[in-house]
Amino acid sequence: MKSMYTLATAAAALMAMSSAQAEDMTIVSWGGAYSASQQAAYHDPYMKLNPDVNIINDESSNEAVAKMRAMAEAGNITWDVVDVVAADAIRLCDEGLAIEIDPDKDLAPAPDGTPASEDFGELLVSPCYIPQIVYSTTFGYRTDVAEWGGKEPEDLCAVFDTETFPGKRSLEKRPINNVEWALLCDGVAPDKIYDVLSTDAGVEQALAKLATIRDDVIWWSAGAETPQRLADGEAVIGSTYNGRLFSVIEEQKQPVKMLWDWQVFDLDGWIVPAGLPEDRLKRAMDYIYFATDTQRLADQAKYISYGPARKSSAPLVGKHAELGIEMAPHMPTDPNNAKNTLLYNYEWWADNRDDLDAKFQAWLAQ
Repeated sequence: MKSMYTLATAAAALMAMSSAQAEDMTIVSWGGAYSASQQAAYHDPYMKLNPDVNIINDESSNEAVAKMRAMAEAGNITWDVVDVVAADAIRLCDEGLAIEIDPDKDLAPAPDGTPASEDFGELLVSPCYIPQIVYSTTFGYRTDVAEWGGKEPEDLCAVFDTETFPGKRSLEKRPINNVEWALLCDGVAPDKIYDVLSTDAGVEQALAKLATIRDDVIWWSAGAETPQRLADGEAVIGSTYNGRLFSVIEEQKQPVKMLWDWQVFDLDGWIVPAGLPEDRLKRAMDYIYFATDTQRLADQAKYISYGPARKSSAPLVGKHAELGIEMAPHMPTDPNNAKNTLLYNYEWWADNRDDLDAKFQAWLAQ
């Protein structure tokens, strides 16, 4: 008995030591279906290869700029890898809060040896940024709204037509995309959107258009909120990321359809905070190398309908891992979905975000 007890005790002690030695790595993202796709495609395989690493998910990406500024000010960087949109990456890089990446040194080449800089190409919009996916922000709507009399929205401006399509709208609680859509539906030509927004009168025009539906808007901060509101019937139409809508439509089988008209293309990807200790920086860069290779980016498309950022990954996109459906037709870049698209102006938003955020929040508070 003593021998068995000793062996069991020793085994338990070894397991405890192994667990204690596992180092936490905090990866910040957006939550919901998107974080779940990263968990399956990146985090779980990485932890399997590196049992000494324990990845902790933080869902604070919508607050990344403010929180990283606060961490830098306090001299306490608690995040290791952060998922952000391109405009936020540009700001964080310009402010010295994210490290610069050498794509051909720090990232894996394509399987045929093509350097990462060529494989990512023009999507490398900042020296600090490694894009993962091309996604769009667009609208979903319920198909069973009795008050609509069998009609369904056919274009973006149905969002502003509360007479034909009554009911609550779910819109993001920040100006990005909302002001562009408002101007489009107020008669501004697509190629003039950012010229108009560069004037005080243009901002007022956009806010005035949004004011026409303000009483019917429920504002969201997290991308998972609109799909849940559509599923619950709390909202009849709402904006969010196309992958979130794919989830509620194809996985949850809710009576919801996509409204692709004037979807806004954008990028999501990784930055590594400046100021990490050497050991954490080395681990973060090892994770980045793994998670952004050709196969890993293609793998993410098995779980969510976002296009991989590498050219070499696109041919590897196949069927959904669980549903068995082809994923290509559900991508925002599919020709049938991309008849009317707005290209997000990263540099304009990087230059104007703080000012327009302040104006938008002041408008909300009125």
